[in-house]
Amino acid sequence: MSKKINIIPALSKHLFWDTDPNTIHPEKHSKYIISNVLQYGNYSDWKTLVAYYGLEQIVKTAQTIKNLDKRTASFLSVMGDIPKTNFQCYSTTPSSLKHWFF
Repeated sequence: MSKKINIIPALSKHLFWDTDPNTIHPEKHSKYIISNVLQYGNYSDWKTLVAYYGLEQIVKTAQTIKNLDKRTASFLSVMGDIPKTNFQCYSTTPSSLKHWFF
């Protein structure tokens, strides 16, 4: 995919449930797009993301996502050949406690 083509129409519609997809700019909102695909996307969305942004940019951006789940961070750690501790989700503790499971 060329960076001149808008990536948004190629991604699943459910990824942008909280905003109007027509207002999303692929370069300005790359962190938002990458975060949503990593957390809620399917394999087709992943392939589209890698084709558009490249693995290096995805891993670099994912390192700054504080609420990224640890499984995704572990996957990207292996894919990018970097330590898991480079991801903010491993070094940042959540401000609110999770619910207890009984």
